[in-house]
Amino acid sequence: MIIAIANQKGGVGKTTTAINLAAAFAHKGIRTLLIDLDPQANTTIAFVDPHGVTQSMYDVLLEGTPIESVIQKTKHESLDLAPARIALAKLEGALSGQFDGHFRLKDRLASVIANYEYVIIDTPPTLGLITVNAMVAASHLLIPIQSAFFALEGTDDLLETVDKIKARANPDLQLLGVVVTLHDRRTVLARDILDQISTVFGDKVFRTVVSRSVRLEESPAYRASIFEHAPGSSGALEYYALCEEVIARV
Repeated sequence: MIIAIANQKGGVGKTTTAINLAAAFAHKGIRTLLIDLDPQANTTIAFVDPHGVTQSMYDVLLEGTPIESVIQKTKHESLDLAPARIALAKLEGALSGQFDGHFRLKDRLASVIANYEYVIIDTPPTLGLITVNAMVAASHLLIPIQSAFFALEGTDDLLETVDKIKARANPDLQLLGVVVTLHDRRTVLARDILDQISTVFGDKVFRTVVSRSVRLEESPAYRASIFEHAPGSSGALEYYALCEEVIARV
C-alpha cells in the first residue's frame, strides 16, 4: 500500500503526520518506506543527518539513480527512508514537458515495492508536478487539515486534482481519509471547524484528532519520532490510534 500525504496548504501538520504515521507502522513491526519529496527535507532531517545525504529522491526522479541506492536505514528496524535535498526544488522545471514526467516515481518504485507493506510519501505544500508524481504512484491519499480558520481553503483545488489524476493517470487512487491536525480542544472555534470538516467529508474524517502539541513540534529537532521523544504524550497516543485506524480502513 502506498499512501501519499498531501495538502497544498502549508503548516497543516503534513510532515508531522508522515513522520509519525510511518514510525507507528514501524513500531508495530510493519516494514515501511518513508519517502521525502518535500524540498524543505524536514522529514529527512527528523531521521538522519542531512549533511550525510549525498544522493536523494532528486537523483532518483531526474537522473534515473536506482532508488535502492538512496534508501537509508533508520534507527527503527522496520523503517527505511528515501531522503530529500533542497535540489528537489529544481525538479518541477526539469520534469516539465517530459513525456513521462508524471510517472517517474511510480516507475522508480517498482523495483522495491515488494519489500514493504506500507510506503508513506511526504509531499511539498503545492499541487505541482512533485505532488502529482506522489498521487500517480499512490494507492491512497491522506489529507491532513488543520482545525483553524480557512481550514478548507484550497481543498476544492486538491480534490479537483485528484479527480483529474483518477480520470487518466491513476484510476485506482482512493481517498483514504482526512485527519484533523493541530487541534486546540480548548477553543470554541476549533470545535466549530472540526464540525465543519466533518460536514464536508463525512465518514472520510478519521475519528482520531491530532491535538496541537509542543512535544510533536520539537521531536524532529532531536531526530526522533514522537514515540522516542515523548512516548507517553498525547501526540504519541493519537498517532498510534491513527495508525490503527488506517490499518482498519485498508
